[in-house]
Amino acid sequence: MTERLRSGFTTGSCAAAAAKAATVGCLTGQTPATVEIRLPKGQLVTFSVQVDDAGRAVVIKDAGDDPDCTNGAHVTASVRLIDEAEVSIKGGPGVGTVTKDGLGLPVGTAAINPVPRRMITEAVRSVTDHGVEVIISVPGGEEMARATTNDRLGILGGISILGTTGIVKPFSTAAYRASIVQQIDVAAANGQTHIVLVTGSRTETAAIELFPQLDPVAIVEVGDYTGVAVKRAASHQPELITWVGMAGKVAKLAQGLLMTHFHRANVDTKLLATVAQATGASERVIAAATETVTARHFYECCQREGDLRPLLALTELAATNCFEAAGSRIPIEVMMVDFDSLEVVATHRLVP
Repeated sequence: MTERLRSGFTTGSCAAAAAKAATVGCLTGQTPATVEIRLPKGQLVTFSVQVDDAGRAVVIKDAGDDPDCTNGAHVTASVRLIDEAEVSIKGGPGVGTVTKDGLGLPVGTAAINPVPRRMITEAVRSVTDHGVEVIISVPGGEEMARATTNDRLGILGGISILGTTGIVKPFSTAAYRASIVQQIDVAAANGQTHIVLVTGSRTETAAIELFPQLDPVAIVEVGDYTGVAVKRAASHQPELITWVGMAGKVAKLAQGLLMTHFHRANVDTKLLATVAQATGASERVIAAATETVTARHFYECCQREGDLRPLLALTELAATNCFEAAGSRIPIEVMMVDFDSLEVVATHRLVP
């Protein structure tokens, strides 16, 4: 029997708990060893609190079984009472600064997202009505941020304080989808009229070579979530959406699968055979379509035979399905790149 994966807590939850502990310490002279905060959906959760050498409250992030680069981060809070009635929230070392529009935060402010800001405010207000300045910092946050897309989003100098529910779900597809949407929104907010969607690190490398003139913020890794990405990009009405991928994912797009994860569905080898026959390919290429369940074998046979017509036909079908997903109102092109050289072997563009 497979063990259930363990959930954890977001940096936003940890920041709220640290802020509450620091506020109690400021008011009483004694930082508590534990604090209880309320998550956005109403759950009450208790966090252990440490005190660092500077006397600041520290909550160590536990991401559960999620492979989160901020797991183990020391989310740290210091507070001071202020004359203003508000809870003023600022970022310290290790928390990034927003330098681009599109994130829902003013440029120049700390990358502490709206829900964590509310959580911090509520946690402080559960202790005092006095005006409080809270500074959230994360030692080592700048190094952690190198494993994220923060620099591309214009978040510089550290990590973001994130979370909409307060809870980290292991390997959360919802979180990944949300990050794709956020990256596309940032690209659009910063005036990018050509959005390039890539499926992974290698196709990202290809896209950077293909479009050296583009700001890196315009190149968005979407993994298997082509449908989500195309629709979101289209909502911003760019001049062009380009999708870059390899034969396997092109084949799945060609058969109408805009969620291309291998667990969801296999490549339709009958479609490959139909395309090969329709384009007049050799018997060897037609046979290769159904010899294995992978599109790569079919692709390599086309290459050996020197016949790219089936690949061009697949790319055209893929482009048609993406174009329709975008409402048939935004120019879309699909590019198939080679597995090894990353050179473009087939491309097709559709315009309204």
